[in-house]
Amino acid sequence: MTLEMIKTQIEQIKLKRNSLLQLLEQPNLGTLRIDVNQALEEMDDLLDEFERVFQEKSQA
Repeated sequence: MTLEMIKTQIEQIKLKRNSLLQLLEQPNLGTLRIDVNQALEEMDDLLDEFERVFQEKSQA
């Protein structure tokens, strides 16, 4: 997998993250809110890790 392919995938994840944020604003989620929050946390971790890894490579 090339760096460009990974960047494209990361952009898709960012778009899906925005969809989850919009879903989280819905008042009738019930217990699904827990799953949405978990998904957001995991996406944030993934995005942070991506930034950390590829920032280190560009500085090397």
